[in-house]
Amino acid sequence: MEIKKIAGDSFQTEVTEAGVPVLLDFYADWCGPCKAQLPVLEQAAEEACDVKFCKVNVDEEPRLAEQFQVMQVPTMLIMNGEQIFRRITGFHPLEEILEFLEM
Repeated sequence: MEIKKIAGDSFQTEVTEAGVPVLLDFYADWCGPCKAQLPVLEQAAEEACDVKFCKVNVDEEPRLAEQFQVMQVPTMLIMNGEQIFRRITGFHPLEEILEFLEM
């Protein structure tokens, strides 16, 4: 499954109105741990078909990063509608990501 890149104007449609849980990855292109996390998230997206995966570049979307109080990257939020179920910071291996998604 593709990880959808989110911009401020598509956030509501893609995340809060998704109708399924969403893993939202806040990242930066210059961030080494973010680069390492991406293939793990791509693999998790293949395995967790009932979860939508989205990503937000904090340099391109600083308002979204501020809105969700993202202080470091990578930061991942697991959301359903407007509710945040879990905030995850730093790099995590596939097994942990899949465990985080068990709600």
